[in-house]
Amino acid sequence: MRRIAFIAVLFISLAIPTLGCAHGGKTDVVDLLIVSDKGEAFPKYKTFLRGHQEGDYYYVEAVKGQRYSIQVTNKSDRRIGVVIAVDGRNIIDGKKSDLLRNERMYIIGPYDTNTFEGWRTGMDRTNRFYFTEQSDSYAEKVFADASAMGTIALAVYREKVPQIVPRSDMLFQKREAPAAGAPSASSKSRTADKHKLEEREQAGTGFGETTYSPAYVVQFDPEHTIAEKIVLKYEWRSELCRKGIIACGPKNRFWPDDLEFAPIPKDFKG
Repeated sequence: MRRIAFIAVLFISLAIPTLGCAHGGKTDVVDLLIVSDKGEAFPKYKTFLRGHQEGDYYYVEAVKGQRYSIQVTNKSDRRIGVVIAVDGRNIIDGKKSDLLRNERMYIIGPYDTNTFEGWRTGMDRTNRFYFTEQSDSYAEKVFADASAMGTIALAVYREKVPQIVPRSDMLFQKREAPAAGAPSASSKSRTADKHKLEEREQAGTGFGETTYSPAYVVQFDPEHTIAEKIVLKYEWRSELCRKGIIACGPKNRFWPDDLEFAPIPKDFKG
């Protein structure tokens, strides 16, 4: 049975029910997987960026033409809102995203897992994500935006805990409006004119076929700070090989895989 999603925007929430800014993104609130239509998770390669960067950063191998879904598991006992951006565009409304709490977001219940298959184009439909060239990507073709090409980014916001006003305090306290509900959700790429051009282009995410994906609005008031931030950079295998993220090429019979340092030449005088 297909999951239903919950959607939220600041002060207006949308939801897809499941079956079954400062930020302190050091907490382990969610599990994030990129999953193929065969149900297999794409391997993630942890990376550490230079300088102080909030959040967790990973590389993922993009397979040209492969449809994929974003699977998020809430590991906490509270509802959370997740702002998800693919190639820098919010996957609910397509707007440029900075992962802020006033953006459209999906709501995930305690210990629930939601799967997001594509760009939301209506309350009952999405259009599939698939890996393709930058020139064929949704962000490039529709918005001419390559500022965050090849990334899948997620910011997690916990739901605010209602404040209990002491009975002795009879003054009316104006409360912040509840955040808009977030929908929760459960093609081959076109052939480039020249193979060499394909190899040079960055990986991007295309706008694929329409799928049924019902969603509805729920009330959700997010906290002001991000509970967790995760950014994935997906690249073609050739690029991951070039960067040394994955081991490629023929195996060297004299160099065991478990060693990480090059040997010092015998004639080295330094």
